[in-house]
Amino acid sequence: MTTAPPRTPAPVAPAAVRPYQDYVYAYPHKTAYGPLDEPPALRDLWRNEPKDALALYLHIPFCEVRCGFCNLFTRVGAPGDLTTRYLDALERQAVAVRAALDDGGAAGAVRFAAAAFGGGTPTFLEAAELERLCDIAEHRMGAPLGGVPLSVEASPATATADRLAVLAARGATRISLGVQSFADDEARAAVRPQRRADVEAALGRIRDSGVPVLNIDLIYGIDGQTPSSWRSSLDAALAWRPEELYLYPLYVRPRTGLDGRTDVADPAWDAQRLDLYRRGRDHLLEHGYRQESMRMFRRADAPVPQGPVDHACQTDGMVGLGCGARSYTAGLHYAFDYAVGMPRIRTIIDEYTATTDFGHAVHGRAVDADEARRRHLLQSLLQAGGLEVAGYRARFGSTPQQDFPAEVAAFAARGWLDEGAAPALLRLSPEGLAHSDAVGPALFSPAVRAAMAAYQVR
Repeated sequence: MTTAPPRTPAPVAPAAVRPYQDYVYAYPHKTAYGPLDEPPALRDLWRNEPKDALALYLHIPFCEVRCGFCNLFTRVGAPGDLTTRYLDALERQAVAVRAALDDGGAAGAVRFAAAAFGGGTPTFLEAAELERLCDIAEHRMGAPLGGVPLSVEASPATATADRLAVLAARGATRISLGVQSFADDEARAAVRPQRRADVEAALGRIRDSGVPVLNIDLIYGIDGQTPSSWRSSLDAALAWRPEELYLYPLYVRPRTGLDGRTDVADPAWDAQRLDLYRRGRDHLLEHGYRQESMRMFRRADAPVPQGPVDHACQTDGMVGLGCGARSYTAGLHYAFDYAVGMPRIRTIIDEYTATTDFGHAVHGRAVDADEARRRHLLQSLLQAGGLEVAGYRARFGSTPQQDFPAEVAAFAARGWLDEGAAPALLRLSPEGLAHSDAVGPALFSPAVRAAMAAYQVR
């Protein structure tokens, strides 16, 4: 009697995961921040940091309307002299921060390599106020506008000729217009009241301004959106030959205008968004765009950007000014308090405008060696170019496979890694890029996950 050889178990397919878990544009997320028990002086915090290629981010927390999907730190309108008081506070903060940066140490002279104005909507400010904002960046902080990349966010209603003229004259190299959809009914469904005619007029003014890079933001997954209407929005954007296009999946978060209107746990919504993403990606690739990340596409024949292209300024060595801005050093990420609900946002803005002492970091999160490794891997892996393993090893003395074996193995098992790029590169496959919003959260540390779960949305 013969004995049958032992049977090799069939491989078990990885369980399905939701593709849209969290948009990871910064790590650790601001909801993991908290009050610092012993607020450090900024001069001590920055003393030994490299300061020869800093990024500067100025935050303007005002919008003419609040879109239904928006959970950014912004309020609707600015009654009375609020914008003046806000710019006064921003200037006080700039003076204090620049003094802290100049306080010697081993890192040497201060130099800015990139700047960005975000929000909110920076172009909510009137033309003269934008001049003052540029003066704060240039004369108080020392950022040589006109000599470094300067990205500015705008909305169709506020991208007026006089505002754009100021930005062009002061050296803006990129205007990012939040369009989201060229279909009026989809804009209404996203609680973004706008007309396509006004959007087209704003795009014309941006092109007339001479700012060299136009970015258009579009959103997929809006209620009522179809493959046909999505393609129509893509084609309307392509008609302007933007140098960049960002395609964002719709998220519905607590305390936003769409909260409760969409069943966020519905697998059919995930499937719809994933289908629209793939259609949008393929359409842009067919029209001469290169994919830089899940969200970002750049026209292949557009001039190669000079200097940093991290328009959100999420790298180490980032100096943020304004009550919604974050600053990043190697060991601490810090900001002011964060909120989503309008009452608390108004209170934080009022507290900011009354602040006279900007010399300390009061709210943030320490970044230890493990978090630094996670951040480096996460930010590199979510880019289409991937992570150079040799660079990671040079910085940390190890490889991602050694530091995060379970996570890397899980990505490979799901087909999310480009096996042809190994071993020199750790790079996502096209399917991995499509699941970037699952890849990123998989790299969150247990401590960051716990802090985010404990955060009470206000």
